Amino acid sequence: MENSENNKEEVKKEVKETKKDKKNNKEIEKLHEENVSLNDKLLRVTAEMQNMRKRYEDEIARIYKYDGEKIIQKLLAVLDNFERAINMDTEDKEDEISKFLSGFKIIYSDLRSYLDSIGVKEIDCMKQPFNPETMEAVMTEKAEGVEAGIVIDVLQKGYTYNDKVVRHAMVMVSE
Repeated sequence: MENSENNKEEVKKEVKETKKDKKNNKEIEKLHEENVSLNDKLLRVTAEMQNMRKRYEDEIARIYKYDGEKIIQKLLAVLDNFERAINMDTEDKEDEISKFLSGFKIIYSDLRSYLDSIGVKEIDCMKQPFNPETMEAVMTEKAEGVEAGIVIDVLQKGYTYNDKVVRHAMVMVSE
């Protein structure tokens, strides 16, 4: 009998251990699933942080690339005024106005050189097909021997700064 009781106790112990093992296995499985879930979240958050950093760096690079755009727009008005003054000069005379405007020409040349050095370029429009991305058509006129949609006069020069249009050219287009 004692043997039978010992067997019963051993069976009870084994049943308890089996239940305990099942419970432990469930806990291990649950912890494993949580671990996988947390690793997935960690990877997603890390990827999101890398994407945010890249967007931030791209935005900073764009800001630096086009830094000074507003001052360039103001300088373009000054450049236009210099061109108007220089166009008043009649080169066949050596009068006071020509001497005065020779100083303007030097300043104009220096300003143009500086703007060229920082990436400000004039948009070439004359006798080119009209391009609404870089030009603004303010007038149309029939022109003999010129196809429709070709620029026949530039009323105000347009400029780009590091491949971005900072001022559209105002042009007259053939009909």
